[in-house]
Amino acid sequence: MVALEAYRDEASFYVRYRQGSSHYYGGGDWRGHVNRVPAVQLPDDHLPLMVSLEYRQTVPWQRMSSRRVNLPILGADRWRYLRDRLLQETVPEGQGLAVDFGPVEFFLYRDDAGQLQGVRFEDRPADITLHDRLSLGEFLRAGRPLLDELMLAEGIKQDEFVFNTGDAGLYSLPFLYVNRKRGIAIFVRNGPPQPMDIRRVPGLPSAQAFGHVMRSHLSNLLLRPVSSLYRLFFVVTDSAVGTVSFDWTTALVDRPVAPLAAKPPMDLEAFERELDRISSRPISSGEVDLLVDGETFFPRFTETVEQAQHSIRLQTYIFDNDDFAIEIGELLKRRSRAGIDIRVLLDGLGTIYGTMSDPETMPDYHRPPESVHLYLEADSDIAVRQKPNPWFTGDHVKSIVVDQDIAFIGGMNIGREYRYDWHDLMLEIRGPMVDRLAGEFDAAWAHAGLLGDLGFLAAKARQRHPADEQVGIPLRLLLTAPGNYEIFAAQKAAIRRAQSYIFIQNAYFTDDQLLRELVLARRRGVDVRVIMPLETDHGPIDRSNVLAANLMLANGIRVYIYPGFSHVKAAIYDGWVCLGSANFDRWSLKLNREVNIASSHPELAAQVRERLFEPDFAESPELTEPIPKNWTDHLVEILGDYVY
Repeated sequence: MVALEAYRDEASFYVRYRQGSSHYYGGGDWRGHVNRVPAVQLPDDHLPLMVSLEYRQTVPWQRMSSRRVNLPILGADRWRYLRDRLLQETVPEGQGLAVDFGPVEFFLYRDDAGQLQGVRFEDRPADITLHDRLSLGEFLRAGRPLLDELMLAEGIKQDEFVFNTGDAGLYSLPFLYVNRKRGIAIFVRNGPPQPMDIRRVPGLPSAQAFGHVMRSHLSNLLLRPVSSLYRLFFVVTDSAVGTVSFDWTTALVDRPVAPLAAKPPMDLEAFERELDRISSRPISSGEVDLLVDGETFFPRFTETVEQAQHSIRLQTYIFDNDDFAIEIGELLKRRSRAGIDIRVLLDGLGTIYGTMSDPETMPDYHRPPESVHLYLEADSDIAVRQKPNPWFTGDHVKSIVVDQDIAFIGGMNIGREYRYDWHDLMLEIRGPMVDRLAGEFDAAWAHAGLLGDLGFLAAKARQRHPADEQVGIPLRLLLTAPGNYEIFAAQKAAIRRAQSYIFIQNAYFTDDQLLRELVLARRRGVDVRVIMPLETDHGPIDRSNVLAANLMLANGIRVYIYPGFSHVKAAIYDGWVCLGSANFDRWSLKLNREVNIASSHPELAAQVRERLFEPDFAESPELTEPIPKNWTDHLVEILGDYVY
């Protein structure tokens, strides 16, 4: 693709280009890139420095703004000269540079002939070592002096121009727009045409949600009668018990908080024996690595997907329809067309409601598909199932299993917030525990199929759990499901046994029972510290968190307010670690399906303390006085227990 003419106005860009022997007129919308960027400043690293070539046609443009700007075009030879110079001055001989383009990370290096080569990071040559990792913004900033030098040498005085890059093929970056005066550099991406009409239809998301709820309560009773009625029993029972619970705080008002006690940690071996009675499955093992935040998890995830040999099993509560989620969707679709067996399991209401609102950082030019389910199936071999939500319960699990060899589990859904905006945590696991997680996916997948309850029972019957070979460290799988409160029971037992310290980070503190246990632990001298945000993705929970924070502060618990939104679900109790998808709320602990990983191994406890809690304690201001509250907060807190 070779650009012959290029124009831009405030809202759109236009490029006439040659591809082979044919000429095309293409373009797209780039509002949210050019107009929003301050002068003499590259866009924030969160913003994708790319726009898509949204259309191409063989006839000239019919309407163009009279305020359009004609952009000079520089050949691919000049671009290659610039990038080669930049690489020579940035990367030592025999090493390469990783540049993050958002969901895709490229590896730049010089081959044996000294020529610059660029490949996806996962396809990098084994004999070329990594010198450094840069965001695209950092890479372009490093090249600014070289660009000015090139312009001066070539006698080019224009502030705006377009490079032909010579990049070819689907998903290539054939053109680069540069505005030196405003410090903007934007690649034009040659993506595939959208497989469906993605214009928003007023009221469609609400109609989708209503239709899904009706199916969850009608057809679900036919396909899953036992599990639906079983779930209803526990929803009603838990609601009744919660409604008549007593106010335990009044008994503590006049009792002083004990000073911290210098006691040894609890007996972890004895606690593990107690967990053997609480858990519904024997302990397993595996190697674990913490992936803190989207900037760490998603490049590793995409690398693993690119290297998959035969299968990918992805379960998520929300598969969003924002620009980043669609990039992940395109990656999965491409791998499915390459013969990889891919199954995607979505929570119905979670995904529908997740697509109803857009993150603040989403580019204005993005036009999301209305149905993620249909989008993933279109032009691909991906098998997609959407889990029903009987009695408004859900499947909150986020897990990915690749080739039955690597698993990821934690709090991150597929969406822009998790990649760029929120603080969150995923675990990468290898070893026998991967088989356990794969088995959980297979059972959930079968349950979401046409056979419903029968399929679930058949999948469970096929599972065999022989004694695992010990690999890495001991790991325990804990579940929440109707009638199975392992995550709740295990953490309540851990709080009661803790003697030295309790560290918790969670966004939703609405479960009164665990809150009571934390208060009692602090009152017997345990060092209890909590990291929480005061602004969440559920507005009413913000006020409930205010009450929880004030109550904990009044009872000696140290409360740290995370600056921004932390979606992390993590806890350490005297060295016993519990991590995963479960919140500290009624839905996660009693009603929704959740999966957590737990371990008493000191290696994992040290990793969680050093890489998660210690940095977050340092970054989060400690609450020193009560937060002002409203009389309506107590009503919101009661309702929040049942709605969120």
